[in-house]
Amino acid sequence: MVVPAFAALGGHHAAHGPPSGRAARRLMARTALVTGASSGIGTATARQLARSGVQVVLHGRNEDRLAALAEETGGTALAADLAHPGAAADLAERALAVTGSVDLLVNNAGLGWAGPLPELSEERLRLLVTVNLTAPLDLTRALLPAMLERDRGQIVFVSSIAGRTGVAGEAVYAAAKSGVDAFADSLRFELHGTGVTVGIVVPGVVRTEFFERRGRPYTRGTPRPVSAERVAAAVVRAAARPGDYYVPRWLRIPVALRGTAPGLYRALATRFGTES
Repeated sequence: MVVPAFAALGGHHAAHGPPSGRAARRLMARTALVTGASSGIGTATARQLARSGVQVVLHGRNEDRLAALAEETGGTALAADLAHPGAAADLAERALAVTGSVDLLVNNAGLGWAGPLPELSEERLRLLVTVNLTAPLDLTRALLPAMLERDRGQIVFVSSIAGRTGVAGEAVYAAAKSGVDAFADSLRFELHGTGVTVGIVVPGVVRTEFFERRGRPYTRGTPRPVSAERVAAAVVRAAARPGDYYVPRWLRIPVALRGTAPGLYRALATRFGTES
């Protein structure tokens, strides 16, 4: 996950600690499915939810890590590769079989890649779109009917600043995350007046294995990476009090600039660079 370099020239860093007691009380979820829970943001989110008394269902690809986290949190591990056709619908069915209902869905699983577009293989392109965009859409569609029937549910999408500003070298990843944003916003409008809420968390650079896995390490001194725990706290807040949560909060500045003065934004982005 990346941030336009010039964004660090303005704004301020706002602390995001563990979710407040008020946020935990508002959470109201008895059960939660967290995708991408075998590392990074997903692991931190599962731990914070479990500490709030939520029964967690843990999705990921690394079975050993999932098993260890399940033992730590008292949750249930469900390994699956969301890149496979039908995997999201199957995961939803397995989660419901374990818990009977999923009150909170955290769409967090993601896959990255960095480099010039011509170097991106067709197979990797399809994986990026499937894991980052198609899978959360399918998983949400599978779990939403039961939430609507109960008139209660919470859906949180972990997006990226890349999806709101655009990033050189990560065009497909940014496009997929932008699609997640548009889907989440549209779903929020669609669900208005129901008991199902939608929250979006927009992280910048996060201290996780994401950059190693995407094939290019993060080498900039600024913006400084934030912890996965800080993003996880925002996920819990987004479930308890739906809205858009930037981590850190000053990331809303380049997004606002892009919306109100796109010409100036592009000039600054071109001058200072948007590649991590």
